[in-house]
Amino acid sequence: MARLTCPDILHSMQYMKALLVIREKEVREGFVVERVVWQLSTPLPGCVHPFKYRLYCGRGGKTVVRYDNESGKGDHRHAGHREHEAPYAFTSLESLMADFEMDVRKAME
Repeated sequence: MARLTCPDILHSMQYMKALLVIREKEVREGFVVERVVWQLSTPLPGCVHPFKYRLYCGRGGKTVVRYDNESGKGDHRHAGHREHEAPYAFTSLESLMADFEMDVRKAME
């Protein structure tokens, strides 16, 4: 299992300064699990929190579950082989990570 964590690194992200909060990538039972979270100076349009994130779980090059947020689109998740997209109700970074981990575990069953 490979795991890389890079806290407290200041980067420029698409014309905005951002603090890299989490960057982790691991392989579990043939599934690639990746978490990347940035803290922004201001929320993205469509979001009420200051985070930009990409949480991914896939196998064989195909997405199993993915959580992310985009400017104007807000927080959402993709699931299944057709990557069905649904809104995600962001409450906290901790809840986001717990919800993603629960979906990853379900996918591995």
